[in-house]
Amino acid sequence: MYAAALLLAVWTCAPALQAQQLTAGTSSSLASANDSVADSLPDAPIPASAMQSGQATTPAANSASTDPQQTKRILDIMPNFRSVSADTKLPPQSAKDKFVAAGHDTFDYSSFLLAGIQAGFSMYTKSYPEFHQGAAGYGRYYWHTLADTASENFMVGGVGPVIFHQDNRYYTLGHGSIGHRALYAATRVLITRKDDGNNTFNYSEIIGSGASAGVSSLYYPSSYRTWTKVGQKWLTSDLIDSASFTFKEFWPDINHKFFHTH
Repeated sequence: MYAAALLLAVWTCAPALQAQQLTAGTSSSLASANDSVADSLPDAPIPASAMQSGQATTPAANSASTDPQQTKRILDIMPNFRSVSADTKLPPQSAKDKFVAAGHDTFDYSSFLLAGIQAGFSMYTKSYPEFHQGAAGYGRYYWHTLADTASENFMVGGVGPVIFHQDNRYYTLGHGSIGHRALYAATRVLITRKDDGNNTFNYSEIIGSGASAGVSSLYYPSSYRTWTKVGQKWLTSDLIDSASFTFKEFWPDINHKFFHTH
């Protein structure tokens, strides 16, 4: 009797259950179809939840955020404060900003470490025999290297940009072939941005590095106070800066590929 009653109940409820499942499936399919159509529309509205969470950005911002970014330091040691990631727009610098940036590069702890390495190499190769060897000789090489670094940074990154109204930051290109990017970076010693964002001849670099070379001759032995020696130091400074810009251009890619970070 109980078995017959159970069978009767199942037989009676089955059509209702099937109808309910069919209705739910149809509603789900319609909802999915509506969502697909809405997403395909070019002017589909942005969900309110995305707006509130700050996730809604322009296509340009989305694409730029996926590119490798510049870091404040290279290998967590060398300062890279004045490098700007690709497709980044920044407001013009004030005179104070330019001198502060030059000061950061000059008095960063890494500057003292790198100067120590450079001084040791110069002493080993006897770049200035008048400085002699030993601890006293190394001290002479060291403070001359620090003075050269400070003079170069403030002339090229501070005084020059203020006088000529130029931006002392390096703007990463980040797109195009390797050759195109390398050429762009290497020529930044000749081409830079003005405060209004337009390109111009890099007076800050060329004149600033020449002035720095001239100033440095005042505290080197008199035999190095010649046009030839000053010109050699001037050219060397520009070549080093050109190589530095080229390395900074590809640093985000190197960092991302080998260190797997942005």
